[in-house]
Amino acid sequence: MSLVTLADVLQPALRGGYAVAGLVTLGWEDMRAFVAAAEAEDCPVILQAGPGCRAHTPLPVLGAMFRHLAQHASVPVVAHLDHGYTVEECREAIACGFTSVMFDGSRKPLAENIAQTREIVQMAHAAGVSCEGEIGFVGYSGGDDSAGTDPDEAARFARETGVDAMAISVGNVHLQRQKEGGLDEDRIRAIEAVTDVPLVIHGGSGVPVAQRSALARGSAICKFNIGTELRMAFGQSLREAVTRDPDRFDRVEILRETHDPVVTAARAVLSAMKPA
Repeated sequence: MSLVTLADVLQPALRGGYAVAGLVTLGWEDMRAFVAAAEAEDCPVILQAGPGCRAHTPLPVLGAMFRHLAQHASVPVVAHLDHGYTVEECREAIACGFTSVMFDGSRKPLAENIAQTREIVQMAHAAGVSCEGEIGFVGYSGGDDSAGTDPDEAARFARETGVDAMAISVGNVHLQRQKEGGLDEDRIRAIEAVTDVPLVIHGGSGVPVAQRSALARGSAICKFNIGTELRMAFGQSLREAVTRDPDRFDRVEILRETHDPVVTAARAVLSAMKPA
């Protein structure tokens, strides 16, 4: 069984100069492909169930799927709740077998974010589960603007919550289709100078691959969340499979053709974060 916690994979990454990919899942086809890619690259992987995924599939089902894949994997697999917004949601994920939860209190005032995150950290640690928190706010392409992470607030957040990983806002944006702009490396250096907690970049699809690799191997960023670019690979392969034979109607037969393209795309993501 290769089911592990977030701390189990991020602490070695922090020491070893590499990062682990948090791959955002939407269903069985992509999560299975992500594990296959990690096995091919011989590296750990974090399977993430975000709000969109949870709206489609209940947490108990997702937990069982993640755990099944981990039990049969040859590499470490983290079952991670992404963007949990309430104590109850995080508690349910832990009860459903997730080994890591991310509580997103980034829209709350600092003191409230710290207090609620600390409560969830304590609950998670009591269950042998890791907890990721967020300080600063990572915005959305075509939606709410980001609010950059203040290094002093990040130091306080890490110290007072006890999180195992800390998501920061340093020019990253959720749901970007293009890799443009890049991250604010000066802000990253200022944050990592005042805390030793592994750092996390949400919206990693919008970060140029060369910068991802450089920061994975030369900073305290130990986790990049990647969703959009892999969803695009899945969507493109599905579209091609459907149009290739308009008379087909068996969805299992059609979805099978997404596997190899998604494995290839995920392997490229994973490879760029491995040790040099």
